[in-house]
Amino acid sequence: MEHQSAMDFIINEMRGNIPPRLKYHSLEHTLSVIKCVERTATRTGVTGDDLKLLLTAAAYHDSGFLNSYTNHEEEGCKNAKRLLPKFDFNEEQVEIVCNMIMATKVPQSPKTELEKLLCDADLDYLGGDDYYTISNKLYEELVLNGQDIDKDKWLSIQIKFLESHHYWTDWAKENLAPNKDKVLKSLQRTARAS
Repeated sequence: MEHQSAMDFIINEMRGNIPPRLKYHSLEHTLSVIKCVERTATRTGVTGDDLKLLLTAAAYHDSGFLNSYTNHEEEGCKNAKRLLPKFDFNEEQVEIVCNMIMATKVPQSPKTELEKLLCDADLDYLGGDDYYTISNKLYEELVLNGQDIDKDKWLSIQIKFLESHHYWTDWAKENLAPNKDKVLKSLQRTARAS
């Protein structure tokens, strides 16, 4: 399994081909998810082939945006199934990567520890210090892709999403959830004041 070559390939594809209207689902987001996965895996003891599969899934999780704005998880799996065998991934390894990618589809539905790690890495910004910056990128992307959302509606969408979201791993529950709760309370105060 040549995971680094597989990752480099899809990252290069994304670098040249992700549409500029994808302000949130950009190469920057994918690289951030990879970094978060590396950091969290180290802290939780994920190593060896599991780590290679997790990193590969992180690199491919939004690659479906190369094909389509909708159903990007399914498209990402198609990319993985088409490309990973060229990098000596066997059928079982490709399936594990695809399951991780599909687990990130909102509402998230992870079943394994690796799926939980990827889901938490994908949405780590909800509990990060840069929530508002990243959230604004998502808002801009949605508007650029035809969503009719004003700022009041966006505030409501954010609140509902944060209320329904929860982290899956102990690490994220301890390190990200407290700040996510602060952000939620702040957004709720803003909504009450408007």
